[in-house]
Amino acid sequence: MNELLSAILPTVPPILLATLGEIYAERSGVANLGVEGMMALGALAGFALAHSSGNAWLGIFAALLVGGLAGMLHAFVAVTLRANQFVSGLALSLFGVGTAGMLGKRFEGATLEQALPESAFLVIAVVLAGLLWFHLYKTRGGLILRSSGENPAAVDVLGIDVYRVRYGAVIFGGMLAGLAGAYLSLASQPSWTENITGGLGWIAVALTIFAVWNPIGALLGSLFFGVLYYLAFRLQGNPNIPSEFLRMAPYLLVIIALAFGSRSRGRGTAPEALGLGYARGER
Repeated sequence: MNELLSAILPTVPPILLATLGEIYAERSGVANLGVEGMMALGALAGFALAHSSGNAWLGIFAALLVGGLAGMLHAFVAVTLRANQFVSGLALSLFGVGTAGMLGKRFEGATLEQALPESAFLVIAVVLAGLLWFHLYKTRGGLILRSSGENPAAVDVLGIDVYRVRYGAVIFGGMLAGLAGAYLSLASQPSWTENITGGLGWIAVALTIFAVWNPIGALLGSLFFGVLYYLAFRLQGNPNIPSEFLRMAPYLLVIIALAFGSRSRGRGTAPEALGLGYARGER
């Protein structure tokens, strides 16, 4: 049991943090497929500042800032310009991963003298899951956020700025994605390597759907994905199970989740206005 927990728990923080940010953004009505890119940028920014300053804790602020800026860019394209949110997210993901890979070449192979404790990120992620659940379902602010994702026109009628709500949610989601990336480069493996995120951002997108856009579901789901990674590791030596299948199993779930998510609007699961642009004054 101890071996199982020690193997699973380190995989929880990056998936959970990124998923919580995605849930918050999508609850406001903005789909974000750029999580992978946001994580990559956050991982690089965090490591770069930590490495140059010698203070790993400063790297967290850099990751939060860069992730928030990436979220602001996506919000501008998706909310203000009302461009296709899915195309914008995919472009951001490609841009983030490519930019991090290019700018990170100078840090390739570099390591930090002192890593941040993985337990700190785990505690932060679990506490955030509880706080965001409480905010979404037990506060007026959470009701407004969810309403902007379900019926933005109704929120507009009340005199509440839907744009501001969505901007705030997407920026906050970007900050959490950046923090998830920082975990990888500052705690899990305190070094920089290209493609450090390894597809975890896409796992977060899938888990958002599996969790039915609920922070507590995200917590349980991140543990489930942790079990999958553990099984993939333990079964690597089994000659009856192709190693390629084990490596791709979590990503097959991404495809299944996205297929399920495309059919879930209007069935009491996905926010009704998810992925749909909104113009002030529309009814």
